[in-house]
Amino acid sequence: MTPEILLSAFVTLFVIIDPVGIAPIFLGLTGDRAAAERRAIAIKAVIIAVIVLVAFAVGGQWLLAATGISLPAFRVAGGILLFWISVEMVFERRTQRKESTAERSVVEEPHDDIAAVPLAVPLMAGPGAITAVILLASEAGGGLLELFAVIGVIAVTLAVTLVILLIAMPIDRLMGKTVRTVITRLLGVILSALAVQFVADGVIALMS
Repeated sequence: MTPEILLSAFVTLFVIIDPVGIAPIFLGLTGDRAAAERRAIAIKAVIIAVIVLVAFAVGGQWLLAATGISLPAFRVAGGILLFWISVEMVFERRTQRKESTAERSVVEEPHDDIAAVPLAVPLMAGPGAITAVILLASEAGGGLLELFAVIGVIAVTLAVTLVILLIAMPIDRLMGKTVRTVITRLLGVILSALAVQFVADGVIALMS
């Protein structure tokens, strides 16, 4: 995989996971915890998210084959899903939906392990991220070296997410809601272009 493809894969996954948007939700869920406990929750959540996303990156193509879904069809469907996520980001609906999901998960399924639910799943390893890693693994061509490259991208993206969560409190004070909103909307525009490319590639493959 070329550096350009790896960079595109990183940008795609980073935008979908949106650690800048997750950070204030993380603070809201762990605001009453000690610093050491918040750090442990963040690390555990990232580890779980890595395991989930790597599992789908490795087994995603097998899952498509088992269900009889062609790769071009999945590219079109995945691109449409990612485009919808980008629309939510541009119009500032995604953060609200994530906050609502997190609150509902905590209320309906009260437990202490918020690292697994809702932080790891679905906030980090949600439908959009799972779709993205399957698409990225399929775009890699199926080779073992390429698959390891995709896994590396997943690890790096979530490592950056972990860093942002660990310094979430000073970042939240420094950025404020307005800056977060602007960044989220800009990332949404980037994601929309990437989503359109996925759809275009899928349509071309279906027609060929």
